[in-house]
Amino acid sequence: MFVDAQQPPWRAVRAFPQPNGGTLVHLHNVSGGVLSGDHLTLDIEVAPGAAAQVTTTGATRLYRHRPGTDASEQSTNIRVGEGALLEYLPDALIPFAASRHRQQTRIALAAGAKLFWWETVAPGRQAMGETLAFDSLRLQTEVRSLERPLLLEDLLLEPAKRPLTSSARLGAYTHTANFYAFGTGVRAAEWRELETRLAELCSAHSTPGVMIWGTSALAAAGIVVRGMSVSPRALPATLAALWRVSKKFLTGEDAVLPRKVY
Repeated sequence: MFVDAQQPPWRAVRAFPQPNGGTLVHLHNVSGGVLSGDHLTLDIEVAPGAAAQVTTTGATRLYRHRPGTDASEQSTNIRVGEGALLEYLPDALIPFAASRHRQQTRIALAAGAKLFWWETVAPGRQAMGETLAFDSLRLQTEVRSLERPLLLEDLLLEPAKRPLTSSARLGAYTHTANFYAFGTGVRAAEWRELETRLAELCSAHSTPGVMIWGTSALAAAGIVVRGMSVSPRALPATLAALWRVSKKFLTGEDAVLPRKVY
């Protein structure tokens, strides 16, 4: 994997070799966060047969919207080649008070490609009294194989218009996390078996009122796990456990947490 081009505020920190022969790359936003009016684009392509792990050097901070500017946007386009592996493991998304942000993620998987991906969303700067005080956060996700769409999601959060503390939404929970595992060409029976294993793990890590997890196999080539918590503390360990089980099951390899650089 190599960096073809980069422009501020994006910067790719130098690559590190991985035990499986792949490469670890760190993404760094040198501005310290996403500013009102920013339109950022990230393109990731993993060549056929290659393996890559992509992480960030810290949380993505979404700053307050400024009058007269557009909402901030980030568009991520990912292509995983035939027989290739991508582990996309970013740090949390933190929407500050009065921020307005739209995030689009489009992923294309070739034959035999595998993807492990997690994402977490914090409620804001809680220490500053900014819990769920952002204006809007829209998360749009599209994952496709060569044959069909695998996952289509469009989530719009507007706390002032539709309170997230409603029991129909987050209730008492404040932090959310998603884990995704995809593998084109993996048999349906294997996904059902992995779903059973992850469901047991979710149950072991769930305490109603503190943190809860649930999992479901998709119609084809993937599985999704979702979690909600009143605190960010236990989310990373649970995501790592889900990733560890899924990667071992689908590839036979151990999951190696990314080395962080600052």
